[in-house]
Amino acid sequence: MDSHNRPPLADKVAIVTGAARGIGAATAIALAKAGAHVVVNDIVPPDETLQAIAAQGGSATAAVADVTDRVAVEKLVHSAAEQQGHLDILVTNAAYSDRELFYRANLDGFEKTINVCMWGPFYFARVVANIMIQQGNGGSIVCMSSPHAFKAMPGAMAYNMAKAAVDQMARTAAVELAEYRIRVNIVHPGWTNTPGERKFFFESELAEKGSELPWGRLAEPDEIARGVVFLCDPASDYINGATLPIDGGALLPHEQMFRVKDRPK
Repeated sequence: MDSHNRPPLADKVAIVTGAARGIGAATAIALAKAGAHVVVNDIVPPDETLQAIAAQGGSATAAVADVTDRVAVEKLVHSAAEQQGHLDILVTNAAYSDRELFYRANLDGFEKTINVCMWGPFYFARVVANIMIQQGNGGSIVCMSSPHAFKAMPGAMAYNMAKAAVDQMARTAAVELAEYRIRVNIVHPGWTNTPGERKFFFESELAEKGSELPWGRLAEPDEIARGVVFLCDPASDYINGATLPIDGGALLPHEQMFRVKDRPK
């Protein structure tokens, strides 16, 4: 293949966590389309994601593991590196969340949210970083976070806490890994049309609330995925420790009180 026509991530190997559905699935599919071999992780077999990647001529393997199990994570990552020969990209996407006021919250669900959303990314980032350092060829780590990292959303304290920790973890890792040319960046998706949202909202509510956003709708998973691919592309080599919001302007001031009104002449 002509070098000018090579996909931007050709010969790269990526791990995507929580990739059986939603943003994770879209990200795995997009990375494969960009030329990477994708190790598709989830706690359940990610069959639909693998089928979608195969249908577009991409390359992928499944890796079923619980991101909260440190030993399982280390085994998964080392196995992937041995089987593929190297690791170049990590996307920490796996998530879990309950919605309860903290003083009434079921502590099992609270702790599970912290374990999946904070410890999971840390376990993966730590072992992958060590492998990338040993390889000596740099790499890209993208942490899927959330505006919950800085917005105190009621009923979501555990998720808020975990995402705030992920943001600070990623920024710290970006500084510590810069000398090895391992970039660590953050993506903040806006409200996205995923199966997970159906845990908290009815279809009518999603449609109504989506219409109230500046862009008039929820994001689609593949729109978030394209941002991740951009951050993994060698062309974005000078982007490190950055936070990329993909939210259609949802966090811009857009309440009526801030809008400029036509005034009589």
